[in-house]
Amino acid sequence: MTGSVITVAQQKGGSGKTTVSANLAIGFRLAGKSVALVDIDPQGSLGRWFMTRLERDPDAVSGLDFATSSAWGVTYECRKLAETHDFVIVDTPPKADSDLRPALRAADLVVVPVSMSHLDIWATEGVLDLARRENKEVLVVLNRTRPGTRLAAEVAEAVKGMEARIAQAHLANRVGYAEAFGQGRSAAEGRKSPARDEIAALTAEVAQVLANG
Repeated sequence: MTGSVITVAQQKGGSGKTTVSANLAIGFRLAGKSVALVDIDPQGSLGRWFMTRLERDPDAVSGLDFATSSAWGVTYECRKLAETHDFVIVDTPPKADSDLRPALRAADLVVVPVSMSHLDIWATEGVLDLARRENKEVLVVLNRTRPGTRLAAEVAEAVKGMEARIAQAHLANRVGYAEAFGQGRSAAEGRKSPARDEIAALTAEVAQVLANG
């Protein structure tokens, strides 16, 4: 068994990397896949989410594993976890190119969340450049979208100009994502909701991109 490695990267803090990582993980678990999470961000937010989930319900981490790693050790960690999991998702720190490059090299796919701000757009250019240097497939995910606003239209248009693959599935600006994350959960869990549909669509799209190589 050799699973796929997904590196979630963005050089601007606050873009939603950790939220996207956690929700993708649960999206794959709901689809019956085993998932390992690797946190190389010193802030450790993904680890706090995982431990909150474990403390609330130990059964909720069945099929879900967690590890931390330094940047220099992430390639080894990903290779080891990919032997026993369908997907390995790496959450990366913002800004530091030296920490990001090893995680990009380990990836089969780089997922780049872009929130609704021009600052995110400017930061995205650097991530795309690093990913291209490593010859890695990239999927840009529009996060915290606000359909119908001028800013949303401007951001979408700017992303199109970057010549990168843009996910058809978007994650809207919903308070449910933050509420679920703080409880160690995903907005995909529980009753049917627009957020659950968004995560299911994004998970399926990521899986399809990986399957198509």
